[in-house]
Amino acid sequence: MTSLFLINILLALAWGAVTGSFAEVNLFFGFVLGAGALYIIREQVGTRGYLTRTWQIVTLALLFLYELVLSALRVAGIVLRPRIDLEPGIIAYPLTVDRDFEITMLANLITLTPGTLSVDVSDDRKTLYVHCIDVPDPQATIDDIKNGFERKILEAFR
Repeated sequence: MTSLFLINILLALAWGAVTGSFAEVNLFFGFVLGAGALYIIREQVGTRGYLTRTWQIVTLALLFLYELVLSALRVAGIVLRPRIDLEPGIIAYPLTVDRDFEITMLANLITLTPGTLSVDVSDDRKTLYVHCIDVPDPQATIDDIKNGFERKILEAFR
């Protein structure tokens, strides 16, 4: 996986050398072309997993951006209400992810989303405590995290 990523970077640099421009946009275009070339020869060099994982990481990033905008709008709606009626709380989220990297990524994605904050991880690394600005239904929040961020993390990094 890592060697294929390096090959893709080398293809992008080769594209920059051939075109005579090492601008970021041109190198990104070369990276995309390199990924396309690796896709074409995927059965000969075994790049199927590399390209699939890259797509899964892109979909995780897109999900984060979607959740970021959605939650920012929710928080703005809460702030702009004439009467603020909130049910803040801390939920105990049962973790499916078990590696440090995955737990850290999930906690950071939750913290970077407005209205939520990762507070702590239990000592046995089975529970993540999350503070929510408004949590009328804790189980629905748990289900949203499980079917959103955690599922995408498991798809991308397993």
